[in-house]
Amino acid sequence: MDLTKLYARQISMTEWLQQIGHPKAETFRLEDNEKRERLRVLHGLIGLPYDRPHGFPAKSLAARTPDLERFLDHCGEQLCALRLVPLKKGVPKYRMRGHTINKAMDWFDTLDIDPGQYRVEFVPHSATDRWATIFVVNSHGISGEIVKGGHHQLTQGYHKHEPINFMYDFTAWNLAPHDDEALQHLKEIVAHLKVSKPSMRKRLQREFGAGFTKNYLHGYFETTLSDEHGLFFIDYNRLLGQLFNDFVVRESYAPAYMRGKCASPGRHEGKVRIVADPKNAKIDKGDILVCEMTNPDYLHLMQRAGGIITAQGGLLTHAAIVSRELSKPCIVGVQDAMTLKDGETIIMDAQAGTILKE
Repeated sequence: MDLTKLYARQISMTEWLQQIGHPKAETFRLEDNEKRERLRVLHGLIGLPYDRPHGFPAKSLAARTPDLERFLDHCGEQLCALRLVPLKKGVPKYRMRGHTINKAMDWFDTLDIDPGQYRVEFVPHSATDRWATIFVVNSHGISGEIVKGGHHQLTQGYHKHEPINFMYDFTAWNLAPHDDEALQHLKEIVAHLKVSKPSMRKRLQREFGAGFTKNYLHGYFETTLSDEHGLFFIDYNRLLGQLFNDFVVRESYAPAYMRGKCASPGRHEGKVRIVADPKNAKIDKGDILVCEMTNPDYLHLMQRAGGIITAQGGLLTHAAIVSRELSKPCIVGVQDAMTLKDGETIIMDAQAGTILKE
């Protein structure tokens, strides 16, 4: 299985939601487009560290304005993620990551776009990510995953290192498997989200409609830790946080034939359909789709499936979130999933993360 090719087919969370016809896809798009503005406000109010971008109108890039040329002279050889953020509905987003700013400018010049419809963000990029996290803060606690390396492992589901699940119920931490370095880093992260002053919590409630439990700010968050930049928050999404109001990481010890992680709850009995290449694959309605990892090519199969099992992936990958929005039971990270027999009947209990023979 060529995971590099699979990864190349992945798209943003917003694009996933648009493809499944989610009724709030446009609202999610706007929320994602303005995430760094929210992070900027949090930085100013509570000191939250974030990947502060250099912003320009796309017209400045097209015209090579003097202020842009000064920026290129000073920062042109720095690594970046370049985001073209649409200024109007229906305009596609463009992005690239991991090249110098000068190389990103060469890529920008190849785009066939109307610069008046975009603003541009040059976001700091690191080649030496040490830790990445994705987590949700809600009334149950702080739950998510942490992994050594870049956060794309968590959003897209292809792991160089196995993620560590974690749960903090506001009294005690539980990491599976336990890792002292990861725990210390997690404590540093969540300390930034504890807002002790009542006046500041009220202000954040006014600014963002923010919710709190034990003074911790609710929401969906992503962070990275690198040698070059230290700790950065790279996403604060209120809508994804609300989708996961019931989200909590739990370990299951029930007996099972195979075991994974609950990405979307539910229980389903059906026939296994192993799919390695989704382009020409077909499944009957109610079958259980089993694959290495989903990408947009699998969407028509996901919509017909009664349940979804993946060998790769984690709790808050884009594909896991889409399964949840499709109301499909989904178990991810089942290492031996591809050894299931095509056509055999199994029972998947996604809440417990278990797979049982009929």
